[in-house]
Amino acid sequence: MNPLVAPDSRHDAGRCALSVNVNKVALLRNTRHLGIPSVSKAAELCLLAGAQGITVHPRPDGRHIRTHDVHELAALLGKDWPQAEYNIEGNPTQNLMDFVRQVRPHQVTFVPDSEDQFTSDHGWNLPADMERLRPLVAECKSLGVRVSLFMDPVPQAMPFVAELGADRIELYTETYASAWGTERQAEVLAGFTATAQAALAVGLGINAGHDLNRENLTDFLRAVPGVQEVSIGHALIADALELGYAETVREYQRAIQRAYA
Repeated sequence: MNPLVAPDSRHDAGRCALSVNVNKVALLRNTRHLGIPSVSKAAELCLLAGAQGITVHPRPDGRHIRTHDVHELAALLGKDWPQAEYNIEGNPTQNLMDFVRQVRPHQVTFVPDSEDQFTSDHGWNLPADMERLRPLVAECKSLGVRVSLFMDPVPQAMPFVAELGADRIELYTETYASAWGTERQAEVLAGFTATAQAALAVGLGINAGHDLNRENLTDFLRAVPGVQEVSIGHALIADALELGYAETVREYQRAIQRAYA
């Protein structure tokens, strides 16, 4: 355990963990050739403040996270933060599997992005995508890597995820974020609640992410059972520009804590 770690970062197994996606730090760095801001330093500051994990989504065009980032973060976490989770996201039919084979992160999240996609905007279509995913899930499992599938809130798809041998789903939460604070919030949340219940019923773990932020996170966690981890990048890094990494991570941890109060 790093002696500098924030006292409140010790994770309660019954509470949702926070994984910080550092893609946007890399995006800013890549606009110049100075190596700043540092992706590794950002990850370390977030972990020091109490984040339980780090997420990266290296895309084939290298527009943010690049190959050296994936390996540098793996070395950092392996040496100084063995208690922290390393989650690598991406499309397993593109560049993701090479990273999985080389780094063997704690978790891999399969996302059905096209190579030129602006950002993730939909989950896997099951059962239609099952046959191409099956051998890739099996390979990750053989390497000792937990597998999560990026999924829309579709309860009837959960048995197919379990049949593939995946360990978890990551609920794609953009529709919730768009509905938050409107008259549609309860209706949209109900779909996520039903999906989480269906996932739990077939033995799947539950992650969530996309457009979650300090304002909407608590309501989501109160309504959706069994969420083990949220992966948050864009909003968290945007907040960090104003508040700093440490205070931002603490603010997100407070939002998580409020859900269990």
